[in-house]
Amino acid sequence: MIWTQMLVDPTVPVDRDTLRMVVDDQRRWTRRWLYPMARVFSRVAVAGIRVLKAVAPFRAHRTMDRLCVWFLQHFVSPTAGALLVRHFLVETNLLNFLVRNTAIPGLPEVTLRPTTVAQLGDRAVIKHDLNVYDVLIALGVSRWRKPEHLDFSMLKVEKIEVGGRRWLNLDIQTALCLMNIPFAFCLTRKEYQTAVHSLRLDESILALLADLTGDERFLRWRPGTIVVRADSGMDVPKAVYEHAVICEYAHAHLRRLAADALERGSTEPALA
Repeated sequence: MIWTQMLVDPTVPVDRDTLRMVVDDQRRWTRRWLYPMARVFSRVAVAGIRVLKAVAPFRAHRTMDRLCVWFLQHFVSPTAGALLVRHFLVETNLLNFLVRNTAIPGLPEVTLRPTTVAQLGDRAVIKHDLNVYDVLIALGVSRWRKPEHLDFSMLKVEKIEVGGRRWLNLDIQTALCLMNIPFAFCLTRKEYQTAVHSLRLDESILALLADLTGDERFLRWRPGTIVVRADSGMDVPKAVYEHAVICEYAHAHLRRLAADALERGSTEPALA
């Protein structure tokens, strides 16, 4: 009953193929049996790491990247890996929609477009977070206005390759709990806080999408967080998961608006 509701809920705009991946991932035995333990273990471990980093600050970005790629390639299911890689593409598309339709001089488009798990090893996680800050800061210090015609031509999601068999097929939520540990260990306290705070910025992204499109439905998915409050003590894996879902909602709705605009002949045909 629960899974059927998720798949056919009329308020969920995500395309059914992607939604099926999300539901199938949640139905894994690891989500039921390992996730509760991994969630507690992650929070305790990260709390201890944050105390350690306060007295012995250091960073190890390359180690973090290698550990996470190795972990994803050997212990995380292909479905979960594909959803994770897909998130980088989806958020890049959302940011580029803002960049292109505000046309701020000197603001480059985001180029982070991994299509394999291995490509996440090129500082993708750090770049991913900083891209959000760069775009929002540029929009905050510049004047821009809503364009006469919106450009939706950046909403393509490339084919994702995640490889074959694993030693263990963890679901994405359990994987995020375990991956949060090397993130906290290998980033400085400031870098970790910056990454965590970026999860609050969905509020800003959705508000800007609503302003640009004139469609207040984007505001339905705002998480209700306050962007002027820094908090690195939140349940980070849970927040990352919900952040990814919110981005999927916004991206799917933009594609729907693009299809509607194409029917009216007011935008370039660019969806794929």
